[in-house]
Amino acid sequence: GGRAGPSPLRALRIAVVVCLYWFTSIAMVFLNKYLLDSPSLRLDAPLFVTFFQCALTAALCLGLSLGAACGPPCSGLPALRLDPKVSRSVLPLSAVFIGMVTSNNLCLKHVGVAFYNVGRSLTTVFNVLLSYLLLKQTTSLYALLACGVIIGGFWLGVDQEGAEGTLSWTGIFFGISASLCVSLNAIYTKKVLPVVDGSIWRLTFYNNVNACVLFFPLMMLLGEFRTLYNFDKLGSPSFWGMMTLGGVFGFAIGYVTGLQIKFTSPLTHNVSGTAKACAQTVLAVIYFEETKSFLWWTSNLMVLGGSFAYTWVKGLEMRKVQEDPNVKNGERNETGV
Repeated sequence: GGRAGPSPLRALRIAVVVCLYWFTSIAMVFLNKYLLDSPSLRLDAPLFVTFFQCALTAALCLGLSLGAACGPPCSGLPALRLDPKVSRSVLPLSAVFIGMVTSNNLCLKHVGVAFYNVGRSLTTVFNVLLSYLLLKQTTSLYALLACGVIIGGFWLGVDQEGAEGTLSWTGIFFGISASLCVSLNAIYTKKVLPVVDGSIWRLTFYNNVNACVLFFPLMMLLGEFRTLYNFDKLGSPSFWGMMTLGGVFGFAIGYVTGLQIKFTSPLTHNVSGTAKACAQTVLAVIYFEETKSFLWWTSNLMVLGGSFAYTWVKGLEMRKVQEDPNVKNGERNETGV
């Protein structure tokens, strides 16, 4: 639509897309927590859960692309076929992608949903660090101060989880590595996109197929096949229903994220993500009937506030660059998602 002003229809569309993103993202976290670490399920196979989600995503991509060949509802999607040469070019990104989804799930397995957001809060900090180390981009003082607040919130959160006796260093380790991988993933995605003709769709397909292949030896190494063989609910339709639902949400989150960025902007997407994290934390505390200390909530607010401030500062800097084309190139770095 035209950008003259937000028509009621456009505003409604944006509201629907944002709600969809919130719902998909929060539902996925709670579902994954159930699959990875539910006392009623007792399945200790985090890689298998992740592998299944990747396999389902690849299958859904393929299915939709076949649907696109048949006609209008899905048309506009590129035809997918596996080209080993492209697969090899995408491999470095796939390794980062595997690191990202695995650390994410392992972090979620070891920490509560309420702390999950703080556990993975260092992505922004890694964005700044990596864009300096890899892309030689500098960051303004205000953006660095915002990062400082995030780091402070992270440390306070770790401290408070420790004080409550719910701290898992394993969870923290995977939280930090997930943050690093999310950041690397964004940088590598930009590098690899030309190989797949700029199609995020194709990239998703190759990434997930590669991941499935790479997960196999990892699952063997960690003895997950034995775990699965001894798993009592392997024949249970409700278990596979939950697994499939988790996979569908995992597939949908990529699409919904893309939609939210398209209908709003990368900055608004970041703000929405921060607000969603806040809602998710409150929901988790209520749902799991946890009581948290004042300082614990403070750590969450610091992380959210810091992320929000960083997004805001970046937004102002970008606007300045758009208004004044003579601003030196060093300040022209895009926002990390």
